[in-house]
Amino acid sequence: MLSRRSTLGLGLAAAAAWAGARTIPRGDAAAPGETFPFALSDAEWRARLSPEQYAVLRREDTERPYTSPLNGEKRPGIFACAGCGQPLFRSDVKYDSRTGWPSFWTAIDKAVGSRQDRSLGMVRTEVHCSNCGGHLGHLFPDGPPPTGLRYCINGLALAFQPA
Repeated sequence: MLSRRSTLGLGLAAAAAWAGARTIPRGDAAAPGETFPFALSDAEWRARLSPEQYAVLRREDTERPYTSPLNGEKRPGIFACAGCGQPLFRSDVKYDSRTGWPSFWTAIDKAVGSRQDRSLGMVRTEVHCSNCGGHLGHLFPDGPPPTGLRYCINGLALAFQPA
């Protein structure tokens, strides 16, 4: 049985999450035993990325919704990994999902990998760069045709390369 105090605590935690609070970093983006073609030491990643990019790409954090300038990016080009530069998504598959994060209905072939994410008390599909293992965001089955998929990606994890 939940006490009034624990109920209030759960409610405040849920409200903070709903308001766009950052998720609790879960550790290095690579799962134990995973290796990737592009690998750097933690110190090299910290030197290469801004603190915000490091939190997202290497610690699996989430940026606040509607904060990325890439959310409104509409020019032709490629969205690449901000960590290693690997092309991930073409601009012609980007769409406005009204979620506050850049969204795509498909990725460039073999550019992203996925794994099950059981954080925050739910089961989701986490997506990462197949070249460096950088955390990109999550994949949901509520996107538009033709795939029905929504790659919900942190703008901090991306670098836009205009055509």
